[in-house]
Amino acid sequence: MQSAKLAGNKISQSTQLFLDIAEIKADTVIMKDGTLRAVLMTSSVNFALKSEDEQRALVSSYVTFLNYLNFPIQIAIQSRKLDIEHYMGKIEESERTLTNELLKRQIVDYKRFVKELVEMNNIMTKNIFIVIPYSPLESKKGGFWAKLASVFTPARVIRLKQEMFDKYSHELEMRVNHVVMNIAALGITAPRLDTQSLIELYYNVYNPAIAQYQKLGNIEKLMVE
Repeated sequence: MQSAKLAGNKISQSTQLFLDIAEIKADTVIMKDGTLRAVLMTSSVNFALKSEDEQRALVSSYVTFLNYLNFPIQIAIQSRKLDIEHYMGKIEESERTLTNELLKRQIVDYKRFVKELVEMNNIMTKNIFIVIPYSPLESKKGGFWAKLASVFTPARVIRLKQEMFDKYSHELEMRVNHVVMNIAALGITAPRLDTQSLIELYYNVYNPAIAQYQKLGNIEKLMVE
């Protein structure tokens, strides 16, 4: 009974207490220590299909890109099981609107083929992200007790005045533009994730099993305490 009671107490605690993320707004991730993050989703280049000269040029451009950075970045690769729900919805919509019975039967066979192909081969998709940080508080790092206190009272650490947030966001935006401009030399596009996309990304990262069956709705319709 005692263990069950303790387990119940643990479950009742807010999960947000154990996350490094305090808030996501204005296309920006705000961490509990007051630092900011922007996330870019990049396109990819099939390096193996390039000629030897093209490969050398890409490597040279990548080295130049790294040399021009005067701040750290993180490159993350996310593998996820292929989600064909939206695609299958389009196929079913076409099936409902068709009047030709032969085409309908072909669509039914094609739909079955696609489902079996994905289920049997466990096809994965890969997304590549560049995380760009901005740390206005690097010179104001607290000691052990300050960090310990921030774990139990994170709200005191993360609340930034709008004026300061705007200032930090501007600095972060300059870094984003720098990365986007220089990585374009590699033939890579890197759009910045907006607020909705960021929330969906972290929702999928922290809830990989649930996210497959329970999709996140529009953030404007979410009720958050």
